Amino acid sequence: MKHWTEGFDDDDADETLVRPYTITGGRTTPERDDLALITLVTTVSDTFPEPGRGPRRLQPEHRRIAVLCHRPMAVAEVAAALDLPVSVTKILIGDLIETGQLRARPPMAFAHANGLPDMEILKAVRDGLREL
Repeated sequence: MKHWTEGFDDDDADETLVRPYTITGGRTTPERDDLALITLVTTVSDTFPEPGRGPRRLQPEHRRIAVLCHRPMAVAEVAAALDLPVSVTKILIGDLIETGQLRARPPMAFAHANGLPDMEILKAVRDGLREL
């Protein structure tokens, strides 16, 4: 899948440019407020509604998200894989949740009962970041 700006040349005014709001049907903000960057989304089934059916027209990006999410992925990972802004990706993911194609799961809490994070987890994250 190509990025929506790929191949755009300022010298070529005839080049078409698909803007993100075209992909989302003119919507600029997600209807769901529960999709954080680290929310995990997973495809529910392999069946997929036909394009152009239902209350909203499904885009090729919807199908790509469904394929990507056969294994759980964070919203930020999906956005990176699609090479789209996170806000656009959240709108598309929301569409798929609404149609029953995706399931969203908030990130699991790793804090102890006392409300403080486990120091071993924090050290592991720190060490992992250093290795990058």
